[in-house]
Amino acid sequence: MTRPTAHDVWLPLRPEEIDGLPDGLRYRCWDGTGEYPADPADCAFYVTPYLAPPQEVLRPLADMTGVRVVQTLTAGVDHVLPVVDRLAAGAQLCNARGVHDASTAELALALILASLRGLPDFVRAQDEGAWRQGFRPALADRTVLIVGYGSIGAAIEERLVPFEVARVLRVARTARTADRGPVSPLRDLPHLLPQADVVVLVTPLTEATRGMVDAGFLARMRDGALLVNVARGAVVDTDALLAELRAGRLYAALDVTDPEPLPSDHPLWRAPGVLITPHVGGPTSAFLPRAKRLLREQLTRWAAGRPLLNVVATAG
Repeated sequence: MTRPTAHDVWLPLRPEEIDGLPDGLRYRCWDGTGEYPADPADCAFYVTPYLAPPQEVLRPLADMTGVRVVQTLTAGVDHVLPVVDRLAAGAQLCNARGVHDASTAELALALILASLRGLPDFVRAQDEGAWRQGFRPALADRTVLIVGYGSIGAAIEERLVPFEVARVLRVARTARTADRGPVSPLRDLPHLLPQADVVVLVTPLTEATRGMVDAGFLARMRDGALLVNVARGAVVDTDALLAELRAGRLYAALDVTDPEPLPSDHPLWRAPGVLITPHVGGPTSAFLPRAKRLLREQLTRWAAGRPLLNVVATAG
């Protein structure tokens, strides 16, 4: 890929914190707050700040007339995709595939185990000093359906296997064969949903997946099944989910919600059978080493004029 004469690189980390960055580039550090570190028009490679509000992430792009690469540190790029066509023709948008596999898979497993084994109830009992035993479902012998079977979905399956699950069903946009078995297309969901005790959502947010988990989707889930969302909140129709939770037919463990952040008076907080975490699938100690490896690899490739990894869209 051809680089322009202007070759500022904006990083959300100090360049000295990333070993092995290629020489010959001007590195600027901007974490999404305060003044810009330089003229955005001179930026050719923009690494978006992690955990910054979307409006701050997008703010400098209007002035980045020379940008050739926008590299997110998130697996999902739904917050950036709408502005790609406003960039100069040929500019590439790359995601952080692989960076969040370990962290998000760990959280998905934690949410499944905590929900099935009733850990929120035990925490509340501990707060009251109450000894409340009970019979709870195990993850062993359960069928788990992973919807959106990419690298994170595969990482979730790797962590499920030692727990003696009965089966893992895999679904992605198109059919293929993965290392651990066949991946069914999305159109097979009506047939697969009634078979699953646990449904894990890891699909990206696109126009095709927005509101995909609607009343019809939820109605096909078996009684007492658990819905786990570590994807994006808008993949789920919140009102439809609330109806199932209030009826006591389904359970849910949600790291993402719609709306997000969830207002303090939103009824989802107090719905029965739901466990909510505040979108913490990615930010763990596993993030920085993997993010630095990706940035080192991408910038080395870019400096050498080699194809980049994880290109998800190209402008114009």
